[in-house]
Amino acid sequence: MKKSLMLLLSVIVMLTMLSACSGNTNEKNEPAGDDGEIKGDIVFLTNRTDMIGNVYDEYKKRFEEKYPGVNLEFEAILDYDATLKVRMSSGDFPDVVFLPTLSNAEFPEYFAPLNDIEFSGDIYFKELRAHEGQMYGISSGGSTVGIVYNKEAFAKAGITDVPKTYEEFLAACEKLKQSGIVPLASNFKDKWPLDVWVHDIPSLIGEASDHQNKRADTDTPYTMDNEYGKTWSIVRELYEKGYLEPDINSTNWEQSKKDIATGKFGMYLLGNWVINQVIENGADPDNVGFFPFPADNSGQAKAPLNPDFFYAVNKNGNVPAAKAFIHWMIEESGYDEFAGFIPTLKDREPKLAQLAEFNSYDVKYFEPAQPSDVAIDIQNAAQLDQAATVQEFVLSDDPAAVLEKVNGRWAKARSDLGIKE
Repeated sequence: MKKSLMLLLSVIVMLTMLSACSGNTNEKNEPAGDDGEIKGDIVFLTNRTDMIGNVYDEYKKRFEEKYPGVNLEFEAILDYDATLKVRMSSGDFPDVVFLPTLSNAEFPEYFAPLNDIEFSGDIYFKELRAHEGQMYGISSGGSTVGIVYNKEAFAKAGITDVPKTYEEFLAACEKLKQSGIVPLASNFKDKWPLDVWVHDIPSLIGEASDHQNKRADTDTPYTMDNEYGKTWSIVRELYEKGYLEPDINSTNWEQSKKDIATGKFGMYLLGNWVINQVIENGADPDNVGFFPFPADNSGQAKAPLNPDFFYAVNKNGNVPAAKAFIHWMIEESGYDEFAGFIPTLKDREPKLAQLAEFNSYDVKYFEPAQPSDVAIDIQNAAQLDQAATVQEFVLSDDPAAVLEKVNGRWAKARSDLGIKE
């Protein structure tokens, strides 16, 4: 009996040791399935419709060469956030997605933790999409926001120095306008480009990146004299002075990239990720510049440091292969260079030349604050589309009334959720 017991214990110990060893056989610590293999079908749902049929085809080929047991497919959609949420509510959505606007506390309901993906170095933003010590999102890259400009358009307008103050920026816009060049492409109709006026410029105006969280503390988060009213008044001024597209209700995102590339338009206020897209639309790389947006007259260059979309894994999907795909996208795909991102891996230098110009202005960066679940819950309950609010604010005869209306919805949502001052 003792011999049998000892034999059984020996077998258990040996199996335990073999199991422990097998967990370290993956090259580069890549995630694997229970049998040590990455295999099966996976689908990545992306917003990059422009990469379907070209770049993604190359990624599919390279990834499947590394993991011959995997069939990787890409699906691209517009109106990404809303469409994904509808599919998530049905319980059927792809293996790899970009995280939608949910509170961090909701992530475990849909997504698998990603802490076990071991990268070659430390990564940016790993705490931003985490809950109770588990990471549910990994940033696809980093970016800052500033003025992407056509240098030839500036030269034609007689602009010899990039503006360092808001007054100088308005003067540059006037020179561009007088030269027959549309000063700033707002892409007003497409709405999503207005997010920079919701998240980024308020950080510069208020010199703090947690303004979206602080909305949860009040029934009146939007006022004419706070970071939102001041920021949206800038857009309104640019519109009223004729510095945006001639018809802001019929702007076209894809065409705007061509117009910046040719110098028909002078500037974008967007992230560095758009620079390569302008170059792809015909601009000489040496003719595209990038400087911090002067949101005030202080003369201090300021900018946000932002994550781009966060990869996430459907917890009911092909989790091992999905994690391997995210690891590959960060480490090997070259997507950060293609997209003009600041790499997710902190020890990698960005290869975009325009970022060197941007940093030469001694920029004060504002890193993001972890989102407040309470603020997101209130925003969702209020069904508040902040970019749409910017549109209404700019076009309204009474912008203060627009803020008053939005504050009313916000206050009601706070009350309905039982949130007190």
